[in-house]
Amino acid sequence: MADNDARAETETREQRLGRVTFRAWRRGFREADLVLGPFMQAEGASLSDAELDQFEALLAEDNDHEIYAWIIETKPTPEVHATGLMDRLRTFMRAHVAAAVAEGAG
Repeated sequence: MADNDARAETETREQRLGRVTFRAWRRGFREADLVLGPFMQAEGASLSDAELDQFEALLAEDNDHEIYAWIIETKPTPEVHATGLMDRLRTFMRAHVAAAVAEGAG
C-alpha cells in the first residue's frame, strides 16, 4: 500500500490515466477487455478523481468473469461497485456493442 501512496504523490493525472487504461485493456478475459479498455479510451479523461478511484477498485477485483457479469447484469453487483461509474460502464457497453454490431461485428 505504501507504494501506491508514493506513486499517487508523484504520478500526474495523465500518467494515471495511461496506467489505468493499460490495465483496462489487459484483464485476461477478452469480453472484459473489450468493454473496459474502450471505456477508458473514450471516457477516461472525463472521469472525476472519485470515479477513477472506483474504476481502479473495480480493476483490483480478481475475477474478470464476475466483473463482466456485473456490467452485463447477469449477476448482482456488490454494493461497493454499485455506483454511478457502473451505470456509465453499462451505458457505454450497450452503445459500444450496438455500434460494433452496426458495423458488422458479431
